[in-house]
Amino acid sequence: MNSTHSSNGRVRILVPFAIRPRFREDVAAGLSRRQKSIAPMYFYDHAGSLLFEQICRQPEYYLTRTETAILREHVADIIDEVGECTIVELGSGRSVKTRLLLDECHRRGHRMHYVPIDISESMLGETAAGLITDYPRLHIAALATDYENGLAALPAAQRRLVLFLGSNLGNFTLSEQDRFFSSLASSLQGGDYFLLGLDLRKSATIIEPAYNDAAGVTAAFNRNLLQRMNRELGAGFDLASFAHLAFYNQQLSQIEMHLQSTRTQEVAIDDLALRVPFRTGETIHTEISRKFDSTEISAHLQPYGFQSRARWTDARGWFVVSLFQFRVGRGQL
Repeated sequence: MNSTHSSNGRVRILVPFAIRPRFREDVAAGLSRRQKSIAPMYFYDHAGSLLFEQICRQPEYYLTRTETAILREHVADIIDEVGECTIVELGSGRSVKTRLLLDECHRRGHRMHYVPIDISESMLGETAAGLITDYPRLHIAALATDYENGLAALPAAQRRLVLFLGSNLGNFTLSEQDRFFSSLASSLQGGDYFLLGLDLRKSATIIEPAYNDAAGVTAAFNRNLLQRMNRELGAGFDLASFAHLAFYNQQLSQIEMHLQSTRTQEVAIDDLALRVPFRTGETIHTEISRKFDSTEISAHLQPYGFQSRARWTDARGWFVVSLFQFRVGRGQL
């Protein structure tokens, strides 16, 4: 495990798992399938993380604004329930929404410990530098890895509040969701809390524009995956010959996102000694974003030992933030 420390001792960034070799392996496997695919976790190199921040500011992208408003209205309720705790965040990015919780903990004079988990080590470093400036009592133990390995490497804490915001759970298939819940339960202690933000089902006329913004930021975010392969794996993708494709699958209640080849072509990936053929119209499947019923997730979490404590939604019923508590001994199926 690699680690870096700040000069004042208030920040540690640990790298418990080498992401780059897995990127190579996953790209080789994913582009060799009949339906070519790459996991959405690989969107988030430094450039991809910055592009996602821009997506969140687009007028069509209602998710971030709606969830933030719910958190701002109910942050005191959350801390009333949880009390003093170590905040753990999965997919932390710039930790923008987390600041609402940190502000409330600071106001109450709590001891402040934060464990952001993000695949981008550079993003973790930049964000941590700003946070410790703004919160003089804050200590950060960041983990530069994926969710599963981050949960397995959690530092000891008396009580944890795990954040999984932005409806990122929607990127998982049902089987992946079950594996995630099992991993989460195995990593927690009785009395820990889990705060989950989910995008709810609604009209496709609202959902689809959020993934097809007029400024083309989501398209650039999607194509950045090709640029990352060019940069890190010696690939020869022509970004102009791949179109961004995102549509709402009403039957499965999910957005499906692809990179679609606009012509017949073959792409060499030198570091993998791989040549990947594409037909006109053939796609690389890059993401799903499932949309949820406001109450269904409680039934999925209950067998893993999570008890619903509170649920908050916005006036339009577009988004829900739910708080669960983990009960010891219930996390193993």
